[in-house]
Amino acid sequence: MRIGRPGLRLAYALAGATLAACATRSVPREAARDFSHGTHVVLLGTGTPNAEPDRSGPAVAVVVNGRAYLVDAGPGVVRRAVAAARLGVAALEPPNLDLVFLTHLHTDHTVGLPDLIFTPWVLERTVPLRVYGPPGVRAMTEHLLAAYGEDVRIRVDGLEPANPTGHGVEAHEIRPGVVYRDAQVRVIAFPVHHGSWEHAFGYRFETPGRTVVISGDAAPSESVVQYCDGCDVLVHEVYAQAGFARRAPEWRRYHADAHTSAPALADLARRARPGLLVLYHQLYWGATPEDLLAEIRERWEGQVVSGADLQIY
Repeated sequence: MRIGRPGLRLAYALAGATLAACATRSVPREAARDFSHGTHVVLLGTGTPNAEPDRSGPAVAVVVNGRAYLVDAGPGVVRRAVAAARLGVAALEPPNLDLVFLTHLHTDHTVGLPDLIFTPWVLERTVPLRVYGPPGVRAMTEHLLAAYGEDVRIRVDGLEPANPTGHGVEAHEIRPGVVYRDAQVRVIAFPVHHGSWEHAFGYRFETPGRTVVISGDAAPSESVVQYCDGCDVLVHEVYAQAGFARRAPEWRRYHADAHTSAPALADLARRARPGLLVLYHQLYWGATPEDLLAEIRERWEGQVVSGADLQIY
């Protein structure tokens, strides 16, 4: 069943809001939903470089039949994954976190990468972390491993019974096209425009039941329209036009070239035709989530939600 059907879209949105509300308190395991089958989109972090305590750094998990595929590694990614696991998404238990796709190498999307390399290893992951991302990701991971070399030595050679393999990294520098496939999913990387970055990607996940597209950080990009093209879920960054108008001129120049305003995203969605549009990496600058949604709905009548950490669709 496709999420494009209005009733199912609404059910997912309501369920996501309920789970996010529950995330701040203990949730009995018997009350959690079953996420071991089908395709689910888990918002692990919807934040920006701004240090908002209720929004971790950008990170999304596409969970397919109990297998987690991460996109980006913003600050707090592993702890948010554990919070989602406690809501019933067992695929996000730390030992299972062994695959991530990076959209680009901005710090807010990668500061959590050492967390993703080392914390699941300390918590008994035995296989290397596979990292797919733009040119430069291999050097980044090599430097991180060197920076934490003394930690690795103490854990492996000292009294701590750490395994010698789970801290490893397999870095894959990608180009546009199919970058990964297994029995559950095919992942396609496509270029997006993000300011001065030469290499920035969005990702399309094709699973047995759904198609999910994640923009990463992007100005309005025709490639998103092409690779969504009626997709079930489009997770896209956005900024509030009302807040943008209050920014200094130099910041307006930057954001206009690197990010997508709500009106521009509405125009893009009208052509991309997603079953559900999920907003993340929201820049408000004094506007409210309601303001942001109103700006979208003025120009597009499709289903849209403003995402928060730990919502699941």
